[in-house]
Amino acid sequence: MTLDTDGMNVAPHTPDVSAVGAVSVTVVICAYSTERWELLCSSVESALHQDHPLDQILLVIDHNDELHRQALRYFGQETRVTVLQNRFARGLSGARNTGVQASTGTVVAFLDDDAAAEPDWSHALVSHYHDPDVAVVGGHAEPRWPGARPSWFPEEFDWVVGCSYRGQPRTVALVRNPLGCNMSIRRDVLDDVGGFDGAVGRIGSIPTGCEETELCIRIRQHCPTAQIVYDPGIRVHHYVALERITSRYFYRRCYHEGRSKAVMSRLVGAADGLRSERVYTRTVLPTAVLRSLMNPRNGGIQRGAAVIAGLAVTATGYAHGRALAIANGVR
Repeated sequence: MTLDTDGMNVAPHTPDVSAVGAVSVTVVICAYSTERWELLCSSVESALHQDHPLDQILLVIDHNDELHRQALRYFGQETRVTVLQNRFARGLSGARNTGVQASTGTVVAFLDDDAAAEPDWSHALVSHYHDPDVAVVGGHAEPRWPGARPSWFPEEFDWVVGCSYRGQPRTVALVRNPLGCNMSIRRDVLDDVGGFDGAVGRIGSIPTGCEETELCIRIRQHCPTAQIVYDPGIRVHHYVALERITSRYFYRRCYHEGRSKAVMSRLVGAADGLRSERVYTRTVLPTAVLRSLMNPRNGGIQRGAAVIAGLAVTATGYAHGRALAIANGVR
């Protein structure tokens, strides 16, 4: 689960739009497959057409020579886009670190290759950085379903497809971590904590995760006063592939999220690593099941069953991850 709710009682500041000009922004878009080419082009185009122009757009290709050549041909004449190859181990964390190393902006923003930002995206996110305590800013990811939303798919599990989900704040709030497809981080903060950890994060089509969660926890551990801001007005549209709206993918993603949580908890400690998950499982999910029972029509019973099964599969993945670590002598 890419969970956001932090539970802190500190009120976030009000954005200062007059401070936007003082912040320079590099956008990093990572890609790994030629099959997502049209979506990747839409993502880059959305970055190119921001109301507040971006200082640098970096397209990082993750160990795919064919895609790298195709990107060079297509974007080669676009001076605002730089195409790079992942310099580190295959995977999203390594690709993002490649982008960070090449960035020149005071803030590094990240877009997924299947997410398109609204025109005011950059203006909205940088407006928060006038406060020196703000280290990370993220926003809302609206799912772009390939047709109608599946009636059995619970909104509380939209994180399965990388989108904002029921249970997140509805107004500007301080959170533990943003969604990875729509986040930005101060460059000097990334330098201070060493960037993304290659031990977590998605590798190709394997649905692991938690790289942004682990990083944000590490940022707060390094600097407890650092603020991580969620602003639902900072919006992207995240495409949901047809193969990701099947029950098979749903449970596979839940299982791998549990495995990823086990790895992350080992890296940053279970107290910080699972704090938001405890709130989510104790409050958000029981409410979801109750709601489904009260509204059994239009897929309500199926949604409730998916909530229960999704939690059970995620917990199983976590248990397997912990058992594997113990078997390998890692605590």
